Amino acid sequence: MSFLFLGFLTGLTLIFAIGPQNVFVIEQGLKKQYIFLVCLVCALSDLILIFLGIFLFNYFSTYFNNVVELILNILLIIFLSFFIYGKIKEIFKFKSLEFKNNVVAQSSFNIFIKTLGFTYLNPHVYSDTVFFLGNFSKSFNIENKVYFGIGASIASFLFFFSLGYLSKIFSDKLNNKSFWKYINIFIIIFMSGIVFYIIRDIIY
Repeated sequence: MSFLFLGFLTGLTLIFAIGPQNVFVIEQGLKKQYIFLVCLVCALSDLILIFLGIFLFNYFSTYFNNVVELILNILLIIFLSFFIYGKIKEIFKFKSLEFKNNVVAQSSFNIFIKTLGFTYLNPHVYSDTVFFLGNFSKSFNIENKVYFGIGASIASFLFFFSLGYLSKIFSDKLNNKSFWKYINIFIIIFMSGIVFYIIRDIIY
Protein backbone atom coordinates (compact mmCIF):
# COMPACT_ATOMS: atom_id res chain seq x y z
CA MET A 1 0.00 0.00 0.00
CA SER A 2 2.93 2.34 0.69
CA PHE A 3 4.05 1.96 -2.94
CA LEU A 4 0.54 2.89 -4.07
CA PHE A 5 0.78 6.11 -2.05
CA LEU A 6 4.36 6.73 -3.23
CA GLY A 7 3.21 6.38 -6.84
CA PHE A 8 0.26 8.70 -6.19
CA LEU A 9 2.37 11.40 -4.56
CA THR A 10 5.19 11.15 -7.12
CA GLY A 11 2.76 11.27 -10.05
CA LEU A 12 0.96 14.25 -8.55
CA THR A 13 4.13 16.29 -8.05
CA LEU A 14 5.18 15.65 -11.66
CA ILE A 15 1.82 16.48 -13.22
CA PHE A 16 1.44 19.76 -11.31
CA ALA A 17 3.92 21.39 -13.68
CA ILE A 18 1.93 23.79 -15.85
CA GLY A 19 2.48 23.05 -19.52
CA PRO A 20 0.53 23.21 -22.81
CA GLN A 21 -1.51 20.11 -21.96
CA ASN A 22 -2.68 21.39 -18.58
CA VAL A 23 -3.45 24.84 -19.97
CA PHE A 24 -5.57 23.20 -22.69
CA VAL A 25 -7.51 21.22 -20.05
CA ILE A 26 -8.08 24.41 -18.03
CA GLU A 27 -9.33 26.27 -21.09
CA GLN A 28 -11.79 23.48 -21.94
CA GLY A 29 -13.04 23.64 -18.36
CA LEU A 30 -13.55 27.38 -18.60
CA LYS A 31 -15.41 26.90 -21.88
CA LYS A 32 -17.46 23.99 -20.46
CA GLN A 33 -16.71 22.16 -23.69
CA TYR A 34 -16.05 18.37 -23.89
CA ILE A 35 -14.47 18.38 -20.43
CA PHE A 36 -15.04 14.67 -19.77
CA LEU A 37 -13.58 13.64 -23.15
CA VAL A 38 -10.47 15.82 -22.72
CA CYS A 39 -9.81 14.67 -19.14
CA LEU A 40 -10.37 11.01 -20.01
CA VAL A 41 -7.97 11.08 -22.97
CA CYS A 42 -5.27 12.80 -20.89
CA ALA A 43 -5.64 10.45 -17.92
CA LEU A 44 -5.80 7.24 -20.00
CA SER A 45 -2.75 8.36 -21.98
CA ASP A 46 -0.83 8.88 -18.75
CA LEU A 47 -1.85 5.41 -17.54
CA ILE A 48 -0.59 3.80 -20.77
CA LEU A 49 2.71 5.71 -20.72
CA ILE A 50 3.27 5.11 -16.99
CA PHE A 51 3.02 1.33 -17.32
CA LEU A 52 5.00 1.41 -20.56
CA GLY A 53 7.82 3.10 -18.67
CA ILE A 54 7.58 0.79 -15.66
CA PHE A 55 7.77 -2.42 -17.70
CA LEU A 56 10.32 -0.98 -20.13
CA PHE A 57 12.72 -0.32 -17.26
CA ASN A 58 11.77 -3.67 -15.72
CA TYR A 59 13.14 -5.22 -18.93
CA PHE A 60 16.34 -3.18 -18.58
CA SER A 61 16.87 -4.20 -14.95
CA THR A 62 16.19 -7.87 -15.77
CA TYR A 63 18.44 -8.26 -18.79
CA PHE A 64 21.18 -5.68 -18.23
CA ASN A 65 23.94 -5.48 -15.62
CA ASN A 66 24.64 -3.12 -12.71
CA VAL A 67 26.65 -0.74 -14.90
CA VAL A 68 23.51 0.07 -16.92
CA GLU A 69 21.55 0.58 -13.68
CA LEU A 70 24.24 2.99 -12.42
CA ILE A 71 24.12 4.94 -15.70
CA LEU A 72 20.31 5.13 -15.49
CA ASN A 73 20.52 6.36 -11.90
CA ILE A 74 23.01 9.09 -12.86
CA LEU A 75 20.76 10.16 -15.76
CA LEU A 76 17.81 10.23 -13.37
CA ILE A 77 19.70 12.47 -10.93
CA ILE A 78 20.61 14.83 -13.79
CA PHE A 79 16.99 14.91 -14.98
CA LEU A 80 15.69 15.62 -11.48
CA SER A 81 18.32 18.31 -10.89
CA PHE A 82 17.16 20.18 -14.02
CA PHE A 83 13.52 19.61 -13.00
CA ILE A 84 14.15 21.11 -9.54
CA TYR A 85 16.17 23.96 -11.04
CA GLY A 86 13.27 24.73 -13.39
CA LYS A 87 10.87 24.85 -10.45
CA ILE A 88 13.18 27.22 -8.55
CA LYS A 89 13.28 29.53 -11.60
CA GLU A 90 9.47 29.41 -11.82
CA ILE A 91 9.21 30.71 -8.25
CA PHE A 92 11.21 33.84 -9.10
CA LYS A 93 10.11 34.38 -12.70
CA PHE A 94 6.49 33.31 -12.64
CA LYS A 95 4.18 35.30 -14.85
CA SER A 96 0.42 35.09 -14.54
CA LEU A 97 -1.09 32.79 -17.10
CA GLU A 98 -3.70 33.95 -19.55
CA PHE A 99 -6.35 31.42 -20.50
CA LYS A 100 -8.52 31.67 -23.56
CA ASN A 101 -12.13 31.25 -22.50
CA ASN A 102 -13.87 32.42 -25.69
CA VAL A 103 -16.12 29.59 -26.85
CA VAL A 104 -15.78 28.51 -30.47
CA ALA A 105 -17.98 25.71 -31.80
CA GLN A 106 -15.86 22.59 -32.40
CA SER A 107 -16.69 18.95 -33.00
CA SER A 108 -15.85 16.28 -30.44
CA PHE A 109 -13.51 14.67 -33.00
CA ASN A 110 -11.60 17.93 -33.42
CA ILE A 111 -11.22 18.28 -29.66
CA PHE A 112 -10.16 14.62 -29.43
CA ILE A 113 -7.39 15.14 -32.01
CA LYS A 114 -6.26 18.33 -30.29
CA THR A 115 -6.08 16.53 -26.95
CA LEU A 116 -3.98 13.75 -28.49
CA GLY A 117 -1.69 16.39 -29.95
CA PHE A 118 -1.22 18.23 -26.66
CA THR A 119 -0.55 14.88 -24.98
CA TYR A 120 1.64 12.82 -27.32
CA LEU A 121 3.51 15.69 -28.97
CA ASN A 122 4.59 17.00 -25.58
CA PRO A 123 8.12 15.73 -24.75
CA HIS A 124 7.58 16.38 -21.03
CA VAL A 125 4.88 13.69 -21.00
CA TYR A 126 7.47 11.07 -21.98
CA SER A 127 10.20 12.38 -19.67
CA ASP A 128 7.79 12.42 -16.70
CA THR A 129 5.97 9.12 -17.27
CA VAL A 130 8.15 6.78 -19.33
CA PHE A 131 11.59 7.95 -18.20
CA PHE A 132 11.18 9.25 -14.67
CA LEU A 133 8.49 6.96 -13.22
CA GLY A 134 9.87 3.92 -15.06
CA ASN A 135 13.43 4.66 -14.01
CA PHE A 136 12.55 5.48 -10.41
CA SER A 137 10.60 2.21 -9.97
CA LYS A 138 13.14 -0.06 -11.71
CA SER A 139 14.41 -1.55 -8.43
CA PHE A 140 10.91 -2.38 -7.11
CA ASN A 141 9.65 -5.94 -7.31
CA ILE A 142 6.91 -6.60 -9.86
CA GLU A 143 4.06 -6.33 -7.34
CA ASN A 144 5.30 -3.01 -6.01
CA LYS A 145 5.82 -1.75 -9.58
CA VAL A 146 2.14 -2.41 -10.27
CA TYR A 147 1.05 -0.65 -7.06
CA PHE A 148 3.35 2.27 -7.89
CA GLY A 149 1.93 2.50 -11.42
CA ILE A 150 -1.66 2.34 -10.16
CA GLY A 151 -0.94 5.09 -7.63
CA ALA A 152 0.59 7.36 -10.28
CA SER A 153 -2.34 6.64 -12.63
CA ILE A 154 -4.88 7.50 -9.92
CA ALA A 155 -3.04 10.80 -9.43
CA SER A 156 -3.40 11.54 -13.16
CA PHE A 157 -7.13 10.75 -13.20
CA LEU A 158 -7.74 12.80 -10.06
CA PHE A 159 -5.66 15.72 -11.29
CA PHE A 160 -7.05 15.99 -14.82
CA PHE A 161 -10.71 15.62 -13.85
CA SER A 162 -10.28 18.06 -10.96
CA LEU A 163 -8.46 20.50 -13.22
CA GLY A 164 -11.10 20.28 -15.91
CA TYR A 165 -14.24 20.48 -13.78
CA LEU A 166 -12.99 22.93 -11.15
CA SER A 167 -11.12 25.26 -13.50
CA LYS A 168 -13.98 27.74 -13.69
CA ILE A 169 -14.43 27.88 -9.92
CA PHE A 170 -10.72 28.25 -9.24
CA SER A 171 -9.78 30.27 -12.33
CA ASP A 172 -8.49 33.16 -10.21
CA LYS A 173 -6.35 30.82 -8.11
CA LEU A 174 -4.96 29.05 -11.17
CA ASN A 175 -3.77 32.42 -12.45
CA ASN A 176 -2.35 33.47 -9.08
CA LYS A 177 1.41 33.75 -8.50
CA SER A 178 1.30 32.91 -4.77
CA PHE A 179 -0.72 29.73 -5.34
CA TRP A 180 1.82 28.26 -7.78
CA LYS A 181 4.74 29.46 -5.64
CA TYR A 182 3.68 27.24 -2.74
CA ILE A 183 2.91 24.34 -5.08
CA ASN A 184 6.41 24.63 -6.56
CA ILE A 185 8.05 24.80 -3.11
CA PHE A 186 6.34 21.52 -2.18
CA ILE A 187 7.49 19.92 -5.46
CA ILE A 188 11.09 21.08 -4.91
CA ILE A 189 11.19 19.60 -1.40
CA PHE A 190 9.64 16.29 -2.49
CA MET A 191 11.85 15.86 -5.56
CA SER A 192 14.97 16.79 -3.57
CA GLY A 193 14.09 13.97 -1.20
CA ILE A 194 13.94 11.56 -4.14
CA VAL A 195 17.39 12.75 -5.34
CA PHE A 196 18.75 12.05 -1.84
CA TYR A 197 17.13 8.59 -1.89
CA ILE A 198 18.72 7.73 -5.27
CA ILE A 199 22.18 8.96 -4.22
CA ARG A 200 21.96 6.95 -1.00
CA ASP A 201 20.94 3.88 -3.04
CA ILE A 202 24.04 4.32 -5.27
CA ILE A 203 26.41 4.75 -2.32
CA TYR A 204 25.07 1.87 -0.26
